[in-house]
Amino acid sequence: MQQLTNAEELVMEHLWQLEKAFMKDLLEAFPEPKPKTTTIATLLKRMIDKDFVAYKEFGNSREYYPLVKKTDYFSKHVNGLISSFFNNSASQFASFFTKETNLSSAELEDLRKIIDGEILKKKK
Repeated sequence: MQQLTNAEELVMEHLWQLEKAFMKDLLEAFPEPKPKTTTIATLLKRMIDKDFVAYKEFGNSREYYPLVKKTDYFSKHVNGLISSFFNNSASQFASFFTKETNLSSAELEDLRKIIDGEILKKKK
């Protein structure tokens, strides 16, 4: 799976949230100052070429929809990050993440609950 540029990721975020959208829907989803229609059209073309987005035609309009799930995209890139920067060690990544991101004690407790739940699932 290819990587999206930052601008393409912004468009994908809106598509993932909307699930399907016409150009006007995408433009409305952006905050002010809104990007130009031609900018979004160029980004969508690139994303179609990368097989991230497809569309259905309705007369002269196109309804765009994502071909890649958000979780699939980000899990691939997080795993790549772990592989590249943390010697393929999830525990090194977790150690770095918990120490360097200024998590509150409540957030750390939430992470502990998530991890404990996953441990229980793996033991079954």
